[in-house]
Amino acid sequence: MLAYIIRRLLQALLVVFVMSGLVFVGLYVVGDPVEMMASPEASQVQRDEIRANFGLDKPLVQQYAMFMGHAFTLDFGRSFLTGQPAMSLILERMPATLELACVAMGLAILVGVPLGMYAGLRPQAPVSRAIMTGSVLGFSLPNFWVALMLIMVFAVQLGWLPASGRGDTGHIGPLHLAVLSRDGWAHLLLPALTIALAKGALLIRVTRAAMREALPQDYIKFARAKGLAWGRILRVHLLKNILIPIVTISGLEFGQVVAFAVVTESIFAWPGMGKLLIDSIVTLDRPVVVAYLILIVFFLVLLNLVVDILYSVLDPRVRLTGAAA
Repeated sequence: MLAYIIRRLLQALLVVFVMSGLVFVGLYVVGDPVEMMASPEASQVQRDEIRANFGLDKPLVQQYAMFMGHAFTLDFGRSFLTGQPAMSLILERMPATLELACVAMGLAILVGVPLGMYAGLRPQAPVSRAIMTGSVLGFSLPNFWVALMLIMVFAVQLGWLPASGRGDTGHIGPLHLAVLSRDGWAHLLLPALTIALAKGALLIRVTRAAMREALPQDYIKFARAKGLAWGRILRVHLLKNILIPIVTISGLEFGQVVAFAVVTESIFAWPGMGKLLIDSIVTLDRPVVVAYLILIVFFLVLLNLVVDILYSVLDPRVRLTGAAA
């Protein structure tokens, strides 16, 4: 297993190197960050001074080499706009994004898996048909439209929940979390529900498909022939054997939420990493964008590694040494 983990981490380094180079070149081509940093009244001398202070007067290859050289010491440079270390800005926003992703995926799993199991057990029932119709709508409707409708209903018309912001937060050590306060939960529910509707709809379909595949298997027929109660068959036999596709989709979707919850965070003004990324791209804040993507790549690689390890726990037939071979 150790060799497998090391190989995966080395692959991550290669991905980071290629990705950072592409992003660096892309941001270099689309515009000049000096135009964002300098005032409209600034003279050419002042603009050249800003460019020299940030090393933007050097050739692109030299800029990239300097950036990656510092990155190996975990120094990703300073934001062009705020002057703060790029990684510090990202780490300040990370708890908000992880909190939103955890709550959204938790809601999706709590609702999606039971509904998917029911739809798989009784595929012809009217309730099951309604569940599957709802799941189609859930992942077909665009997130921004769902977010706007939730704001219109629960924030504007009913006035039950706030439409934006993070609200009051409690703290555990250095972490400030909205889930530790009632006002924080009120601000968290709408963005989390926006994401959970789409992810839950996907989990419903995955769980139903896994159930339909597992039910005709011989071990289920044998368990029923032994006279075991349906509740025990569901808990001990069915659920355990359908967990691998559920874990796979949940892990991938959790990573996607953390990396790309940009639309939801922007609509609800949720102060997470996605909103920071959009603001940094608009202002061509190259150190923040590249540092963000490097962090996300490592996060996704580690997340996939955790999912692979869970495979071997859930199904003893899955061996990481076999996967490495």
